[in-house]
Order: sequence, then C-alpha cells, then structure tokens
Amino acid sequence: MTDQYTFRDPSSMYDDFDPKKVSQPGSGLDSELQDKADLGADTYRGSGRLAGRKALITGGDSGIGAATAIAYAREGADVAISYLPEEESDADAVAKLITDAGRTAVKIPGDVTDAEYCRSAVETAVRELGGLDALVINAGKQQHVERIEDITDEEFDRTVKTNVYAMFWTVKAAVPHMPPGSTIVGSSSIQAYQPSPHLIHYAMTKASINTFFKGLAQQVADRGIRVNVVAPGPVWTPLQTAGGQPTDALPTVGEQTPLGRWGQPAELATAYVYLASPESSYVVGETLHVNGGMPTP
Repeated sequence: MTDQYTFRDPSSMYDDFDPKKVSQPGSGLDSELQDKADLGADTYRGSGRLAGRKALITGGDSGIGAATAIAYAREGADVAISYLPEEESDADAVAKLITDAGRTAVKIPGDVTDAEYCRSAVETAVRELGGLDALVINAGKQQHVERIEDITDEEFDRTVKTNVYAMFWTVKAAVPHMPPGSTIVGSSSIQAYQPSPHLIHYAMTKASINTFFKGLAQQVADRGIRVNVVAPGPVWTPLQTAGGQPTDALPTVGEQTPLGRWGQPAELATAYVYLASPESSYVVGETLHVNGGMPTP
C-alpha cells in the first residue's frame, strides 16, 4: 500500500488532481469539496511516534488540521479538535478516524474569535484527555480582497481575531497545563514571506504568528516546552474554495511552485508530527517550510 514512506516523484504526485472553479459558502466543508483533498485517511501509516500523547488541534475538522489529527491519532495520541459548529459533519468524520485508530476523540465546537471559548476549549481538552502535552494552533481565516479600500473593518477584525487573538488566548490558557516535554506548533504561511496583493490582511496575521511563536519559544524553553511553526505553501483545503482564493484562480494556484502543483493536507501532516515528537528535541523556534520549493528568507 502507498503511504508517506513510499518512494515517489514529488513533481508527479497527484497528477490526476484537477481542481475546478468552485466556491463554497461560509468556511467551507471537506465533505462538500467537489475535488477531494487528501487527508491521509487512506495512506498515513503510524509508527508510535506520539504514543500516549494528549493533543488539542484548533481547526481540526478539515484541511491541514484534519490531516494532522488523523496522523497524530495513528501515531498514538488522543486528540481533541476544535471547529465551528457548522462544520459538524467534517468533525464527525475526523473523530471517527481518530477512534478507528484506537484513540480517544474529543469534539469541541465553537468560535475561536470568542476568548471564553478558547479558554474553555483548553479546559475541556485537559479534562477529557486527562492532560495536555501537544497543542496545534491551526484554525485560520483567509479571504481574498483585491483592493485595500474593499477590506471592511469587520473582515479585518475577524481575520485578526481568528488568526492572532485566538492564538494568544489559546496558548495562554494551555501553557500552565503543559508539562516538560510538551510541544506547541503554529501554522504560518508562505504569505508571511511572499504576501499576495489580494491577501494582505491575511498575510499580516501569518507574519504575526511567526514572530509570536519565535518569541514564545525562547520564553518557555526553560520550562521544557518546545514551540515551533509550520509555514505551508498553497495547500488544497476548503478554505481555498470558501473565498481564500479567487474562484477563477483555483485551477492554476500552485503552478508557481517549483513542483508545479497544489500541496495536499496529507503532505503537511508529517511536519506537524515531527515537530511534536521527541525526535525534534533540539528544534526550538523553527519555522518549517512545506511549500513545494518556494524560496523563503
């Protein structure tokens, strides 16, 4: 069976993937994608790298968060996922894959733009999992807007709250619960380094995530907590079809990468596993770029 260890040509992987010009309302659903994302459900093979761990993954119902949740469970972790209530169908599917792996799944619906929800999500994860030693800050909002004059105050505010405030609220609540050996992994983006003109408010938040986690990494290292970041390139998720990119651009996004294609969530999950696992014990404050070869500073 093909899995993440199978020797393959990365430039020809997913050659049959041909995304259409489609759009979804709201935040989008994996279950409603016409062109299905690869979450690793049929291919990710665990090897005990996170045995006994207790993880909370924000935005864990779809896209990169879902692929990470599946991978963590197959590596031996119990997993709590946070997600918007309207994404219940996706959350159910991910929770089933977690339990199918023999691990505990905890679903925590709510909106990360609410500070009290972020704090209660951490408390729920700690209570239901019996502790917390891995946190993945992945929930995000991305909406393309061509001109700065057209970015409404409401759009700007919700983007910053989803991507930056929620990160702060969740991390602040989680750190006191995390024993030495714990890990925190954030999700930045190629947009922090190569901002697209139609994504300037989103790109700004991703640069903030990078800087916040690099500072936090230094602050909590002496507590034995490692903090790192993954910076994805163009990855096919419901976020892209829900306004993250212009609909007309969807078939060609990713062609600008040296590999010439969209990335898939399953290709990101291994980075999140590595940064959570003890094998990355001397990796602190790192931004791991998984972007198909796009140059970064």
